[in-house]
Amino acid sequence: MTLTRDRKADLLSAARLFDGVDAEGMDRIAEVAVEVEFPAEHVIARQGDIGTGFFVVVSGAVRVVRDGDVIARLGPGDFFGELSVLDGLPRLAQVIADGPTTCLALATWDFESVLLEEPRVTLAILRGVARRLRDVTEAQHH
Repeated sequence: MTLTRDRKADLLSAARLFDGVDAEGMDRIAEVAVEVEFPAEHVIARQGDIGTGFFVVVSGAVRVVRDGDVIARLGPGDFFGELSVLDGLPRLAQVIADGPTTCLALATWDFESVLLEEPRVTLAILRGVARRLRDVTEAQHH
């Protein structure tokens, strides 16, 4: 399927990371997002590799595997790869398509470009990453 920019913006806005990003910011992100389809069992991201992309699951599902253990399953609206894209360090886990899966991908350089051009998007992303970190931290204490 080929997605319009408006449809991409709608799909991307389902990701919690983009909570607080206004319509203009979502349009800018959608401009650089690329639709990518993966077959079942395709390794989308490899643990230990430097990440060059951030992904939002549009359809299908992926499993997140760290050191051989499945630590999460993600579906439409979920995202992965944001940490490696933001900090330039190796990926902490491997992500594998559970079945045919479609994602919207943002290359590191495109993502950085949007963050530099759109301060409101940058602030919303920082809040999203902080919220995710807080959720993980809280879950470890309960």
